[in-house]
Amino acid sequence: MYKRLFEVDPWTLKTTSLPKEDKRLMESLTSLGNGYMGSRGMFEEQYSGDTHQGVYIAGVWFPDKTRVGWWKNGYPDYFGKVINATNFIAVDLFVNGVAVDLATIAPEDFLVELNMHNGLLTRKFVVTIDKVQVEFTLERFLSIVESRLSLQKISARILKGSGEISFISRLQGNVQNEDANYDENFWEERQVALMENYGVLTAETKANPFGVSRFTVSYVMDNQVTPQTEKIFTSGPLVCQEEMIWQGAQGDVFTLEKTVAVTTSRDEEMDQLVVKASDLLKNAANKNFSQHLQEQTAAWEKRWEQSDVKIFGSDEAQQGIRFNLFQLFSTYYGEDERLNIGPKGFTGEKYGGATYWDTEACIVPMYLSVAPKKVTEKLLQYRLNQLPGAFVNAKRQGLKGALYPMVTFTGVECHNEWEITFEELHRNGAIVEAIYNYTTYTGDENYLLNDGIKVVVEVARFWADRVHFSKRRGLYMIHGVTGPNEYENNINNNWYTNYLARWVLTYALENLPKASVDAQKFLQVSSEEIFHWQDIVKKMYLPEDDELGIFVQHDTFLDKDLMPAENLDPKERPLNQHWSWDKILRSCFIKQADVLQGIYFFNDAFTLEEKKRNFDFYEPMTVHESSLSASVHAILAAELGYEEKAVEMYQRTSRLDLDNYNNDTEDGLHITSMSGGWLSIVQGFAGMKTTNGLSFKPFCPKDWQGYSFTIGYQERLIEVVVDHDSVTLNLKEGQAIELELYGQTVALKDTVSAVY
Repeated sequence: MYKRLFEVDPWTLKTTSLPKEDKRLMESLTSLGNGYMGSRGMFEEQYSGDTHQGVYIAGVWFPDKTRVGWWKNGYPDYFGKVINATNFIAVDLFVNGVAVDLATIAPEDFLVELNMHNGLLTRKFVVTIDKVQVEFTLERFLSIVESRLSLQKISARILKGSGEISFISRLQGNVQNEDANYDENFWEERQVALMENYGVLTAETKANPFGVSRFTVSYVMDNQVTPQTEKIFTSGPLVCQEEMIWQGAQGDVFTLEKTVAVTTSRDEEMDQLVVKASDLLKNAANKNFSQHLQEQTAAWEKRWEQSDVKIFGSDEAQQGIRFNLFQLFSTYYGEDERLNIGPKGFTGEKYGGATYWDTEACIVPMYLSVAPKKVTEKLLQYRLNQLPGAFVNAKRQGLKGALYPMVTFTGVECHNEWEITFEELHRNGAIVEAIYNYTTYTGDENYLLNDGIKVVVEVARFWADRVHFSKRRGLYMIHGVTGPNEYENNINNNWYTNYLARWVLTYALENLPKASVDAQKFLQVSSEEIFHWQDIVKKMYLPEDDELGIFVQHDTFLDKDLMPAENLDPKERPLNQHWSWDKILRSCFIKQADVLQGIYFFNDAFTLEEKKRNFDFYEPMTVHESSLSASVHAILAAELGYEEKAVEMYQRTSRLDLDNYNNDTEDGLHITSMSGGWLSIVQGFAGMKTTNGLSFKPFCPKDWQGYSFTIGYQERLIEVVVDHDSVTLNLKEGQAIELELYGQTVALKDTVSAVY
């Protein structure tokens, strides 16, 4: 079951319908961002119908209380949440004093179009008010050339009649979160003014009892109008606005170019916030909207040169992959090592806008190929900088070493559900796996042996303290965990968690002797620790079933009432919207890849037969109600030759939001799973592996004519072109390289082709 709002097009999201009942879904899908800030695709003008207006500033958040009736020792002090910021795109529209409100006035010739090539969001419509027919055109984008700028162009053309047209351009800071309690407001006014013909609003987050620094954000607005008319400035609590009024007749056009500069106390001293923003506007005034858009298009084109995946013969598949890449790059492109990628990015408030393990598990493997090396390095630095917070998390659980958080802004855990905070410990291993991925992909051990080893060893220390030794079995175990399958809590010996813990300890033991002198001095690993780690590696319990030939998800999984998900009534899907939590926990149904997540992570450690048996057993029970699930299954299905399943899973991951598969996209997009489409094609259909050098084993889905992509790999740029008969590799930049193609070693000097 899916719901599709937009036409299928390779480069745009476009519709000529206004779906009032699905407007929130439309707003999510047309969200914009530039790494520094972002907004949902809400309307600029007032809209009295159901809407979720959301503007978010990267790194700006608020600590909310977690002390509730079921508070337990070790809980985080607060739950971090992204907060809705000043609506800086607001422009109310009036015809003869009547507000244009598309919830009550039926528009003619309605159009919404998001251009993924350059991030331009366009809306057009015609309304008739008091016998005056007016065509409105609204365009906006968030600059990736100067990320602190928002640029808009709004025009009104009178098609019939004559009368008064007016715009009210606002900075509206009296906003609230969707999840706020009792109309709670998170912002306090610091300044509202008209300075040098600029509207200025400065707001500060309210005080909190947790010692978390307050954030101050300044917004400075420049409104340029054609033809010139008087601008009337007014203000109120947390609001400043300028009104522009024209008298016109048929054929007249009135235009507003609105530019807003945003600065925050994360980057500037308090007394410089408005000064810096004003300087940005003065520099921006040297170009008009169209010229800024030309620069924006050129900057996006540079990103697309390395990252674009071209699919021939399926515009539906093509639109899906480009939408994913566009939204990911709109969220994060290595701009700031203090930032990471929240599951909703700038598109909604669900999940608190914080950092999860999704980045390391899903985003890093893609960014290594499609973005400059520094982008991944910033993500690694983010976790290194938060190592002190990881020490705090482990200590709160009474354990040694480092426990990276499930949810965080600072490195300190700020998630308040016990089955996640205390038990979903596998996230700790994903941080190390990302370092491993970076090292094997780039071939550069410098980071690992100087800084990365600190993360690896401290995570290993945590696992060594978290296991316990079963005297009865003579093996090490890990009890009381939640695996990647969150439809089970408080289980014992989750195979994936145990395997990951053993692997981290092994990786630490292998690399500690090679670490820099400074790193070894910092870590002070004793011989007793090393002996203990070696013993755990040798005696870690990994549940298996010899009769079935599978790795068992956890100790009691096979005692459940096992059945395929196809037996479920479709009306009961997704389960988390129809079943009680108790019923979900008792069922055999798997939210996302669990055992298969481990097989995907450490693919080379397992035989094809082991992969096949485990895939055949677990996939039929998997309901894919996590956005992270489909891509893992697509990749493994492709390797196993299950083309139909691989393509089905690609479709699901690449169009998860575009087609609203899980009926939850109105809350915001699933940003951190948006690498899934790329991974499905490149690691799945093209069979790319990088653990032991570069290799490919491509096939082309039967319903496609072909596909191509480009990867950056160890100072090289390599293009891969696949059709139904052959594969061609083109070395576009860099020195010749030896790689494997269908198991055969080939030298890529310029072009290599193979028939399959």
